[in-house]
Amino acid sequence: MLQLSVIAPIYNEEENIERLTERISQAVEKEFSDYEIIYVNDGSSDKSKEILDKLAFQNSKVRVFHFTENNGQTAALAAGFEKCTGELVVTMDADLQTDPEDIYRLLPYIEEYDMVNGKRATREDGIVKKLSSVIGNGVRNKITGDDIQDTGCPLKLYKLEVVKKYKLFDGMHRFLPTLARMNGYKVIEVPVRHFDREFGVSKYGVWNRLFKGLKDAFAVRWMMKRNLNYEFEN
Repeated sequence: MLQLSVIAPIYNEEENIERLTERISQAVEKEFSDYEIIYVNDGSSDKSKEILDKLAFQNSKVRVFHFTENNGQTAALAAGFEKCTGELVVTMDADLQTDPEDIYRLLPYIEEYDMVNGKRATREDGIVKKLSSVIGNGVRNKITGDDIQDTGCPLKLYKLEVVKKYKLFDGMHRFLPTLARMNGYKVIEVPVRHFDREFGVSKYGVWNRLFKGLKDAFAVRWMMKRNLNYEFEN
């Protein structure tokens, strides 16, 4: 089995893909000789597809999967979870606002915990995006009873069994720590760095994401209340 899988959804990130691949490789090769980088192309309309195919041809560590159309971030992550084979799994965005080097800030906790959720210690975003994140996380936690402060941080580390047990629906990428706990796994949140985006723009809206997240939070609470928990006698 591979030591590490790094998964990144790709949606119109032609300026960042090659830089991202280089940065991931430089970071993980310090500790991991056996790894894979999984890119899920979420129906990009720029040159991302061509760049990804070229990288996969040139680099045996890179595995690429193309959606036929744009299906959203949850679908891209679910596809990555389906395809990954590493004992440990990292998820991150393609925009390099989180640094692959910060995998090593999460790694010390994975022996005691099953999932390590990054928490952006500083937010290099506009005030509207920061405010929507604070409100969104607060409302989600109020509804679900969780205490994760930054569920939207893209940098996360999992044991393989955690991602393989997920059954995701549209919008559930916002609740991955909560869903892991619902499945009986231990989760901790650890600060990581956050940087300005150098190239491209954010592909997801703010207010539509906020209101959709509110609706999804009630769906998650419904799932939590009806989750099956049973044990067999020894």
